[in-house]
Amino acid sequence: MTSLTLYGLKNCDTCKKAQKALEAAGKAVDFVDIRSGADLAKKVPEWLAQLGPAALVNKRSTTWRNLPDGDRALIGANEAEAILIEHPTLIKRPVIETGGVACVGWTKDVQAALT
Repeated sequence: MTSLTLYGLKNCDTCKKAQKALEAAGKAVDFVDIRSGADLAKKVPEWLAQLGPAALVNKRSTTWRNLPDGDRALIGANEAEAILIEHPTLIKRPVIETGGVACVGWTKDVQAALT
């Protein structure tokens, strides 16, 4: 059984859907809540290096809409690390890690690659 880690929010419907589909596909899923259980100081730099801020920042979230313009500008200038650590709900969800590789979102491409 393939093991993977799903980083998300426990009340996020997309995260629940992804976890359910992965488990149905025979994957062992370790769920980590990004607000309380994740070591974001370690994970965010790794995710940014692999995925980049364009893929990792959720610009459709309420947190993004409420973010001061100065913080938005920092994300655009590739200085997203501190802001994502401070505001974990800005991270697009779910972030799924398997074998040292991270995927973000629950798109058809991610589903095809992981299920």
